[in-house]
Amino acid sequence: MRAQHDQHFLIDPHAVERIANLADVKGKHVLEVGPGKGALTSSLLNHGAIVSAVELDGSLCEELAIRFPEEISSGQLTVLHGDATRCDLPRFETVVSNLPYSVSSQITFRLLDTGFEEAVLMYQSEFAERMVAPAGTKNCGRLSIMVQTYAVVQKCFNLPPNCFTPRPQVHSTVVKIFPREQPIFAINDRNRYADVVRALFSHRRKTVRNCLRGSGGMLDPTWVIRVIATLPVEILKSRPEELFLEDFASIANFS
Repeated sequence: MRAQHDQHFLIDPHAVERIANLADVKGKHVLEVGPGKGALTSSLLNHGAIVSAVELDGSLCEELAIRFPEEISSGQLTVLHGDATRCDLPRFETVVSNLPYSVSSQITFRLLDTGFEEAVLMYQSEFAERMVAPAGTKNCGRLSIMVQTYAVVQKCFNLPPNCFTPRPQVHSTVVKIFPREQPIFAINDRNRYADVVRALFSHRRKTVRNCLRGSGGMLDPTWVIRVIATLPVEILKSRPEELFLEDFASIANFS
């Protein structure tokens, strides 16, 4: 058990196989974040993947080395001891992971910035629902906007708590993520776009005008003044959850 790292080990073999079968991993360099005791790792290896597993817990890295000595020796498996939210990531094309709940946002945003062909990721179900909440609806937020700007998300299936040990108090959802070649709407500066989305959803119940005014150090004050003086009144009076992807792009692209 390692509650201090927010890890719940997947123990249902049928669920493991369903996850591994969601992507064609044969011969692919696959990143696995949080391999734990190696249940999913084993299945990925059996499917012919070349796996790089990033694990925060040093004792689990040692267990993986004992469990998979031949795969490590042959180069089919590399076990890296580190924090996937900040450490250097190895080369990869595909991501297949049961992500720790507490760092789901950080890792998801990092993966989108890094780039990949496709990802099969398991999240807390509530988190997955927020990922797919359409722009312009009350359930959308920073996560929804940022993910949908750069990727297409497909919900695959849910898993109950009894598939894990220790059992979480929530259900989990497996999703597939496919990066877009280009965002639906042109974005001139990805960093500014991210800052605008963050600033707006920091006060999601306020109007866009007040969110921009209260953005603090996230946005340049002189730029904010120009934007407010130029944006259509209907956008300024809206709440962030009422905006569409095109609206966020239009705000961020203002020069």
